[in-house]
Amino acid sequence: MEIGAQFYTVRSMTQTTEGLAETLKKVADIGYRTVQLSATCPYDAEWMKEQLNKNGLRCVLTHTPVPRLTGELDQVIAEHSVYGCDYIGLGWYSFDEEKGDTYEKFMDTFAPVAQKISQSGKLFMYHNHDQEFKKIGGKLVIEKLMEDFSPAEMGFTLDTFWVQAGGGDPAQWLEKLSGRIPCIHLKDYAYGRKMAVVGEGNINFDRVFEKAAAGGTRYMLVEQDDCNGEDPIACLRRSYAFLKSRGFE
Repeated sequence: MEIGAQFYTVRSMTQTTEGLAETLKKVADIGYRTVQLSATCPYDAEWMKEQLNKNGLRCVLTHTPVPRLTGELDQVIAEHSVYGCDYIGLGWYSFDEEKGDTYEKFMDTFAPVAQKISQSGKLFMYHNHDQEFKKIGGKLVIEKLMEDFSPAEMGFTLDTFWVQAGGGDPAQWLEKLSGRIPCIHLKDYAYGRKMAVVGEGNINFDRVFEKAAAGGTRYMLVEQDDCNGEDPIACLRRSYAFLKSRGFE
């Protein structure tokens, strides 16, 4: 398994192409060799390919805005092919019925997206938060998603923090999703529901690593939505040091 950096962590630094280019270099200088692109400014696919190559990086996953997934999917798939990214991700869906974000609406919207991405030879990836661990009709939302999408149609970017926030065991869910977790998010959970540098919170990552490897994970992407006032690059650096001490690069 390879470790990488999820750029949502450094989103405040990537809202211009100049900032994005500089941040790619900073992340590469830490030692990361893979990245997930998320919450950045718009960028040209050929430009991104050049920037990745220049820094010795590969983009293995994105979180792509919903309007692009539903309205520009052919272009999205083509752009991912330009810079060699096989996993096209959705970062958020609320499953809040009061807001109209029903399960049925999710299926109507994203089942065709998942099917078209699959037909292109890539894979649609769903990123969980804690709301997937509530029940609809007697089943957890994440269980319904597992049943209603085949492994060829959708993978799961399981997020360790959000599983725990939803009352689940991250390692156990990695086991349940075995074969469907090519990419996962490593995010530690500290007292007070705080997001922490990997290795500085309370998640048992040795079990996470064991179950991820057994389940076919290829990329473990470090993400810290909230760095609690610290420099995000410094946080990514400490997470990298912890993961390298566990034998990952």
